[in-house]
Amino acid sequence: MHFTYCPHCGNKLIGREIGDEGMIPYCEACQVPLWDMFSTGVICAVVNEFNEIALLRQDYVSTTNYVCIAGIIQLGENAEETAIREIKEEVGLDVTKIQYIRSYFYDKKYMLMLGYKANVRKAEFTLSKEVDSAAWVPLSEALSRLRDRSIAWQLVKEVIEK
Repeated sequence: MHFTYCPHCGNKLIGREIGDEGMIPYCEACQVPLWDMFSTGVICAVVNEFNEIALLRQDYVSTTNYVCIAGIIQLGENAEETAIREIKEEVGLDVTKIQYIRSYFYDKKYMLMLGYKANVRKAEFTLSKEVDSAAWVPLSEALSRLRDRSIAWQLVKEVIEK
């Protein structure tokens, strides 16, 4: 989110040099800098004991490619809690181990995505209404089902390589 007006008082912001940050939108009335904001979410490579990954179809995301489980961090949650919650909500599985992989910036939605590998025991999926379908896919075949170079593709590639 790029600020033009102060969210506190409504005044139009000016540019002000703030240390090494350069020109930052600034409210003279409130005397506060207003850095650009972005959302933070998680993206998860959910892997079972048979080295299969849970991939989703969500038509509102893509009708041609699978995606990984992902979601927005809610107020009061840490990233690991969000990953565990999203996996339970979207496919009904309980996480037995979670490992941070790395972060990815999703510039299309101004979002920082924190990537995780989550281990689960293989079970039937219980899908949320936002998931059209899910499949267990051998990890060795997963990259071909994801959009090339997407964040999901990058995360799964790193999980495969570790």
